[in-house]
Amino acid sequence: MRCVVFAYSQLGHDCLRYIIQETPYKVVAVVTHEHNPNEHIWFDSVKDLATHHGIDALTPETLKDESVQQQINAYQADAIFSFYYRNMIPETILNHPPLGAYNMHGSLLPKYRGRCPVNWTMIHGESETGVTLHHMVKAADAGDIVDQESTPISADDTAGTVMNRMNGLAVTILKRSLPLIAKQTAPRIMQDVSKATYFGGRSAKDGEINWAQSAISIHNLVRALQPSPQYPPAFGVIDGEVRNIVESRVVENSTGQSHLPGTIIDAIDTDTFHIACGENGQDILWIKIRHF
Repeated sequence: MRCVVFAYSQLGHDCLRYIIQETPYKVVAVVTHEHNPNEHIWFDSVKDLATHHGIDALTPETLKDESVQQQINAYQADAIFSFYYRNMIPETILNHPPLGAYNMHGSLLPKYRGRCPVNWTMIHGESETGVTLHHMVKAADAGDIVDQESTPISADDTAGTVMNRMNGLAVTILKRSLPLIAKQTAPRIMQDVSKATYFGGRSAKDGEINWAQSAISIHNLVRALQPSPQYPPAFGVIDGEVRNIVESRVVENSTGQSHLPGTIIDAIDTDTFHIACGENGQDILWIKIRHF
């Protein structure tokens, strides 16, 4: 089986490395992104991995260019795989390989289609997430499911700890699924559209805290954006200053007193505080701030 792999981030690197080093399948080309100098790069380079193994590494700015599509199709891949590649792949590419095109998505589809699924899952306080390998179609994350693996989300997890586990789960799925794809026996499980949810991309400004929200909602946002600077951290106005919050814990309000949301109840030290939050200011959140 000849493969063209679209990949980026650590999950993309780990999946590509597995195919190259531990399977009989041949990666004939890799399509990835050049690192953005304005972005904190915390993951291993897909491009470096490909070139180290003598594989063509393409970094087109867009896949909409017809000449780029022709260049990729010229590799005559039997199958295409996308592992956290950031751009939509045109149908002219998806429909070219005879064994199909497959994407590894960071949620338990049909829930959390779209971008930043790990972060959104944690923001919404879910107790479970996972990874899904699915057939690619024109609509994002809407194709039939091949395989899934789940992982629980504990109260102490951050997006980083969950993502680390998901990288391993993605490789586990590949171990089961690649032989089936090569034999044209990969499952096609239709997604239940009635259960589908979709969320868009996030930017640093989306991490702003509304202190009138409940302590648990704010805590979920803080841990969904950790570790920093891997993710732009949650931030909020505290005592008239914008502060980055890198850690939090919900604290019981033993007195039942109300405060204006966002008020410092007490300063434990220069970087840790108890903050009033919630609609009536009766929730308490322990937070740690950090300057970047």
